[in-house]
Amino acid sequence: MSLEKEMINGKQFKDMLLGAYRSFEKNFRFINDLNVFPVPDGDTGSNMMHTMASVAKAVSAMDDTADVGEVGSTAARSAIMGARGNSGVILSQLLRGIGRGVVGKKKVSNGELSKAFQYGILYAYRSVAKPVEGTILSVARGMAKGAYDIMKKGTNLEEILEELIRIGKKELAETPEKLPALKAAGVVDAGGQGLIAFFEGCLAGLRGQDCAVLDVPKKDPDAHIHHHDNLEPLDLEYPYCTEVIIKEANVDKKTVTDAIGGLGNSMIVAVVEDIVKIHIHSKNPGKILNIAQQWGSLHDIKIENMKDQHENRIFSDEEVAAATAAEQQGIGIIAVAAGEGIAEIMKKMGVTDIISGGQSMNPSVEAFVNAVEDGGREKYIILPNNKNIILAAEQVKKLLGEEKVAFVPTINLAQGLASLLSFDNAKGLEENTLLMGKAASEVDGGAITVAVRDSVVDGIAIHEGDYLGLLNDKIVCTGTDLQAVLQEMLADKDYELVSLYYGSGLPKEAAEAIAAELEEMNEDWEVELFYGGQPLYPLLMAFE
Repeated sequence: MSLEKEMINGKQFKDMLLGAYRSFEKNFRFINDLNVFPVPDGDTGSNMMHTMASVAKAVSAMDDTADVGEVGSTAARSAIMGARGNSGVILSQLLRGIGRGVVGKKKVSNGELSKAFQYGILYAYRSVAKPVEGTILSVARGMAKGAYDIMKKGTNLEEILEELIRIGKKELAETPEKLPALKAAGVVDAGGQGLIAFFEGCLAGLRGQDCAVLDVPKKDPDAHIHHHDNLEPLDLEYPYCTEVIIKEANVDKKTVTDAIGGLGNSMIVAVVEDIVKIHIHSKNPGKILNIAQQWGSLHDIKIENMKDQHENRIFSDEEVAAATAAEQQGIGIIAVAAGEGIAEIMKKMGVTDIISGGQSMNPSVEAFVNAVEDGGREKYIILPNNKNIILAAEQVKKLLGEEKVAFVPTINLAQGLASLLSFDNAKGLEENTLLMGKAASEVDGGAITVAVRDSVVDGIAIHEGDYLGLLNDKIVCTGTDLQAVLQEMLADKDYELVSLYYGSGLPKEAAEAIAAELEEMNEDWEVELFYGGQPLYPLLMAFE
């Protein structure tokens, strides 16, 4: 059968997209393992899977009689709304290009759909302002060129997809030679592997098969951390991963990129109809949001500090309802906390509402707005207790008004607790905010977490599984022994009080032993130990 006579209907196209989602569902952990940044993070495979999950949910709800063009438009729109992280936004642009290639068509020939896939790959490549060699963009560029050559041969869609996958794998295998961080870690690019997963899933879906587990290249056994001595540290000049969706926007891509391009790197701008999705690494996320606000209404705002990320959850309605305290001059306090122990401590210190939060899944602006609107106080002060959440608190203040809401820009647990001690129920909103902010600025915060992959950060060589010591959100030391890392963090410090909050994964006996050793380390220190219950971080600390 000739290429042009073989037709693909909407149902088959849906099957291909659902196959791509199943491919990520099976393989996202393998893709995550290829990442090279060491701290707990929203990883590439997870971001791409969640992006495709939005697509799968949207197209599954469509009737099987829907046109190919309708399926393509639905996939593109749902992808941009559900896109997570750099890789997710790039994937959404792949789907946008495919959608543009089939727009208005009831059915498409194999040739037309093949061209749409080529169009999608080009969209993915062009979505990044400054492409970096050795990333998903290198793989996409090679596949786009290969797709153009394949189309000349006039083969059927299955053969075209098979050839695209073959070319993609060849390009993927070359990524370590183009990016030193990959070569040092002995891995290929995670995003590029995700692109392969997408096309392998589409092929399986077209064939009516379940996709296989990816044959992910194993880490190079000769790539050890001591080989990283000459590797440049990861570029953290722009530490805040900033994402926002703009709805009802009347702006083109060039206007957006020209306006914010000089404010960061790793910029991706995606435009679908009246929706704009921005992803950029920046020094000042507030500037990005202020500019974006000119073009429409802001939604799904996410700011993550890429140096210090951990999971969080929002407490249940029952838990939030239980977080009550004595009424204080009509002012309630909403605090972000990770772990039931920390939440309980804050409630005893006068916090009226608790929202659990962290970097990888920051509480939404809506969560804070709901807490304010559903609460029983006349006014509220928000303690974000994390750099990534400060912008969300600021948005709440703008939405509800400065007469109703204020916030103290606390960046860690230590600052949050110090600010609570300075709350005075005899004073008003503005004066309390100033007093609490001053108290917060006078303490240091620390944390110990576990590296999830080999890397080099700020010149520090890190092994997967190492303990990482962070002081005021900066990685300062690493090692295989928690106690040794903690002692190195504090070796030259003259603190008087050291407060330790141990996490859900650290046994009480071990925490008590750590506290005792610290007291022996410096007899002038007063060491306090509390159960925090936080995930991923064995210890959170406050120093005075």
